[in-house]
Amino acid sequence: MSTLYHVLGAKQFDRAVLDKLFISAREMEHVAKHAGTDRFTSKIMSTLFFEASTRTRFSFESAMHRLGGRVIGTENASQFSSTIKGETLEDTIRIISGYSDLIVLRHTEIGSAKRAAAVSSVPVINAGDGSGEHPTQALLDLYTIQKEFGRIDGLHIAMIGDLTYGRTVHSLSYLLANYQNVHIYFIAPDNVVIPDSVKQYLDDKGIKYQETTDLVEVAKVADVFYQTRIQKERFPSEEEYNKAAGKYIIDRHLLSFMKKEAMILHPLPRAGEIAIEVDQDPRAAYFRQAQNGLYIRMAIIEKCLSGKA
Repeated sequence: MSTLYHVLGAKQFDRAVLDKLFISAREMEHVAKHAGTDRFTSKIMSTLFFEASTRTRFSFESAMHRLGGRVIGTENASQFSSTIKGETLEDTIRIISGYSDLIVLRHTEIGSAKRAAAVSSVPVINAGDGSGEHPTQALLDLYTIQKEFGRIDGLHIAMIGDLTYGRTVHSLSYLLANYQNVHIYFIAPDNVVIPDSVKQYLDDKGIKYQETTDLVEVAKVADVFYQTRIQKERFPSEEEYNKAAGKYIIDRHLLSFMKKEAMILHPLPRAGEIAIEVDQDPRAAYFRQAQNGLYIRMAIIEKCLSGKA
């Protein structure tokens, strides 16, 4: 990949591009901490969010401001856009791409970002498409691992919680397939296991993984714990949600089994699956992880607007 235009899914990234992106994110951390830059003063980014968001929307908007650009958009596009009048996503994107230089889209439907990119005259960044993918979240997750461990090769990574609807897990799994000797543990309630499509991709890439229900045993060997929320809004019924809720929790008891140098990540928001008491443990990296979202999204915006990878 010699250029980066749209960011639609994690599979589009290879290791060489990831390495360059992480170097750029390091540079952007310096830029963000030293008054930003005026490089993109003539550029406008549109944020079009059909689902609720705090970290993703704010970090993208902050990233654009720190790069010198401007932002227009809506945090509730399902209500405050012409979609409520029956306008199609494609028509909305055609119009908005005429007003801006970059579109950041979060939508309820899998494949919505690809549909948008097909008709947009400017780059489109997928900020989450239903239960499909969330590539920029996975990029900041991977960047956090690399930044704190100094490597990704050879790590044992536990992914815990809602693995069926958890789009961040899907995207992170795809990105991890670029690395050597990675071992993934999938730990989930029976009704939200990792999709077969993700496992098939890992099989094709020769990535080792294991599905298990024993979090304590995994805690003894894992380097990274990627905990996720049981997403009530994704379940077809209250009954199905209740089957999964509260089954796997990282608390002081589980900490006692973890390696001293382990890391705990979470895409946030959390809803009880990481106890508050864990926050004080140095292995809790989820707030540092969220901060890294600013730097990686600055790097992504810079590369999309400059047309390079």
